[in-house]
Amino acid sequence: MHYLLIIGIFLSFFLQFLLFSKKGRTAADTVLAVWMFIFGIHLFGFYLYSLGYWQEYPHMMGLMIPLPLLHGPMLFLYILYSLRPDQPFNHRVYLHFLPAIIIVLLLTEFYFFFTAEQKLMVDRGEIQRYNVLGNVILISYIVSGLTYPVVSYRMLGRYTSMLRENFAYEETINLNWLRYCIFGIGVVYVVAAVVSVMREGMGMDLGINADMVIYFFCVLFIFLLGFFGIRQQGIFTDAGLNASELVEPRQTAEYRRSGLKDAEAARYHKTLIDLMHHKKPYLEPKLTIISLSGELGISVNYLSQVINQYEGKNFYDFVNEYRVNEFKKRAADPANKNFSILAIAYDSGFNSKSAFNQVFKKITGKTPSEFIRG
Repeated sequence: MHYLLIIGIFLSFFLQFLLFSKKGRTAADTVLAVWMFIFGIHLFGFYLYSLGYWQEYPHMMGLMIPLPLLHGPMLFLYILYSLRPDQPFNHRVYLHFLPAIIIVLLLTEFYFFFTAEQKLMVDRGEIQRYNVLGNVILISYIVSGLTYPVVSYRMLGRYTSMLRENFAYEETINLNWLRYCIFGIGVVYVVAAVVSVMREGMGMDLGINADMVIYFFCVLFIFLLGFFGIRQQGIFTDAGLNASELVEPRQTAEYRRSGLKDAEAARYHKTLIDLMHHKKPYLEPKLTIISLSGELGISVNYLSQVINQYEGKNFYDFVNEYRVNEFKKRAADPANKNFSILAIAYDSGFNSKSAFNQVFKKITGKTPSEFIRG
């Protein structure tokens, strides 16, 4: 186990160095670098514990207790600044670290006024009030570890909806890495929670080195988090946009306050449909709602409202339905019989096989091959 911890410690601090020295470092990179540092300290503390230093030097006890409460907030902030690099730093961020601060305050007597022998008594479970506090801390670990991945995933879901309101493609604006990140920390916390409840709460002898299992998943997560995190660029970089420029999805009731009159909306819709039929802007693989609104001379928000209200779908589905229909026409044209399905799909505005297959099946209920076979 010692070798595993050493590898994890080295990885954490090395990745932290790489992230801080990364060219064009973003706010998300900075958050990830700090998170790597916290992981390194956490693993180093457990490494010393595993070597028996806490028994030899009891005043070291408890120093690592607040650290598990930092990983959930760091996950949330990493997801937040990956999605919104323009998000200003404000004092509300500190509220996420309040549980860790409260734990430190509750342990003030233990940290500063207990003798070495008293700390050993706490470690042996001989002081009842600290046994109760230990259970409270364990519950706070579990709640934090399971709550933050859920909250982060919901935030990611909202941004996924936002992407489909703004982009007619997904290939270079991929949020899968952030999903994997949330899933990874969730797995670490679930394993830790199950092991802790069975061992500490139920007093079960698991017959294995349970800490080894927890820290194996932890080190694996650090490796994947650092490796892929270093490679990440700004999510909207390829599109040449800032997150602040994006149109947010709205409910129908919200459109009543938009100021767009019905007659004007109908006129905008007719102009949009005429443009889609005659100029075929959907043949541009990286079409965005901003570029389309500029071509129409309509504000982005009004165009989004018109598509949602008159077509009953988001921008992504609206544009890709035209692409699917274009594919059908081209595939039925004898002049294209020597072209592959993928070549026709690319000519119809798609720029990846996976996106084409997914969209085509969603709209037609058939795969492209099934459609061609009739």
